Amino acid sequence: MNKIKQLFSNPELRKRLLVTLALLIVYRLGVHVSVPGVNADALAKNLGKAGDLLGVVDLFSGGAFKKFSVFALGITPYITASIVLQLLGAVIPQLEQLQKKEGEAGREKINQWTRYLTVFLAMIQGFGIASLAQSLGENVVANPGMAFKVQAAFTLATGTIFVMWIGEQITNKGIGNGISLLIFAGIVAGLPKAATTLFTLFKDSLAGTNPMPPGIYLLLFAAMAAVLLTVVLVENAFRRIPIHYARRADSAGMSSQRSSYMPLKVNTAGVMPVIFAGSVIAFPATIAQFSHWEWMAKAAGWLNPQANFWIYTPVFVAVTVFFSFFYTSIIFNPDETAENMKKSGGYIPGIRPGKETSVYMDGVLSKLTFAGAVYLAVISIVPLLLLNNMPGLAFYYGGTSLLIVVGVAMDTSAQLESYQVMRSYDGFLERGRVRRPGGRPGPPRSGGTAA
Repeated sequence: MNKIKQLFSNPELRKRLLVTLALLIVYRLGVHVSVPGVNADALAKNLGKAGDLLGVVDLFSGGAFKKFSVFALGITPYITASIVLQLLGAVIPQLEQLQKKEGEAGREKINQWTRYLTVFLAMIQGFGIASLAQSLGENVVANPGMAFKVQAAFTLATGTIFVMWIGEQITNKGIGNGISLLIFAGIVAGLPKAATTLFTLFKDSLAGTNPMPPGIYLLLFAAMAAVLLTVVLVENAFRRIPIHYARRADSAGMSSQRSSYMPLKVNTAGVMPVIFAGSVIAFPATIAQFSHWEWMAKAAGWLNPQANFWIYTPVFVAVTVFFSFFYTSIIFNPDETAENMKKSGGYIPGIRPGKETSVYMDGVLSKLTFAGAVYLAVISIVPLLLLNNMPGLAFYYGGTSLLIVVGVAMDTSAQLESYQVMRSYDGFLERGRVRRPGGRPGPPRSGGTAA
């Protein structure tokens, strides 16, 4: 309780927390607003027949997909657009120049193109989902036809744009990464219902009305606890690279050498590779629901974790490893880091500044990224072994969901802690005799005397 009071005692942090909570509330309210002309209950019943295939899509949209909400597409088109542009950046030199060498201006340009591509993808997916809803039966859509498809596509695309705006506002004016927090909110919103279902199944198993033995549920609880513990330990693990700085003479003529270290996280990419992998693997299932392509339906069936777990597993692991390396290469550039270190007079003991330092850091980072990718894949896959016969719970208690929830919670907590540290330093300086921006000196420190 004291920690909460401390959070709200910081004016800037209080403002950011209130902005974040308000935007998340708006997002959750929008999930329950259905597209006009659609019977959401009838749609949910029909989609329940193919619920396993669309579980990831519905999970990322916070349950909005099966309700045919205005937010039914959620943030998925934005994630897809980000993946496409980042992949294109690896093969198109102009995009790579913008991503890595143009600084803030280049990133802003990439973000603008990502928004445009998001709108395009949202329109296509919205039209396809409207066609899917219309094909599920006469009682689902009140007035079927092209007019309904166009109206629904525009409504869903507008909802996606609004969700994208909410995510950006949370990132800029709130706490944490907006996109990750929206996915986090969607998963957490479904946890109470999933917990009730799991507890009911466990009671039925004890009573003998459920064919599954109680030991399976106890093993599931143990696996979830192990996943949570592992995520907390690995997300806080990092490799220290020692850095020494050249000796410099101080005002008294004495030379001194400063030492520090560079922390490289074991899982530098965070939860983004898992989110990207889930979106990519769910894409064939999404397309298969509103297309008549037989090969796409077969691909969706192969990538169904409940039906073909041993095909789904290697594909998911491969995609997760790929995005772990790819995303890490975007957020950490060894060449740039080595160059900045050289300019500041820093060096790694035993390694020459410049190119050799870059090669050394790249080798260390590659090993850490591989270990982090394996960790992400194992954490995501292991719980599905126990949940393979419980499709209604797989997407809430699977490793992917737990990893996203714990990872986002830890990142947000780290940001809150950093704001608290900034506040502490500011408060310490205010107690000293440091001149404020307005020219008026601050009050003396406790126990001191004014000049």
